[in-house]
Amino acid sequence: MWTEQDNKLCQSFEFADFRAAFLFMTQVAEIAEAMNHHPWWSNVYNEVMIKLSTHDAGDVVTEKDRQLAAAIDLLLENRPEA
Repeated sequence: MWTEQDNKLCQSFEFADFRAAFLFMTQVAEIAEAMNHHPWWSNVYNEVMIKLSTHDAGDVVTEKDRQLAAAIDLLLENRPEA
């Protein structure tokens, strides 16, 4: 579930292994590039942390962030179970 912390939408994701986490990041990268809205993220082994805010709006949460978060949620809903 996305939470708003320090003017950012934040969520952590856990996957079966590094490969699954990296595949997720690759898929999110494609979505983010198409939206021209790029996340801050980190990855350690099977965990991915994403933080969304809009730099052009003063690093606060905007509708662009909510749309990207929704697209990420949809990606996860539609992925086949490992």
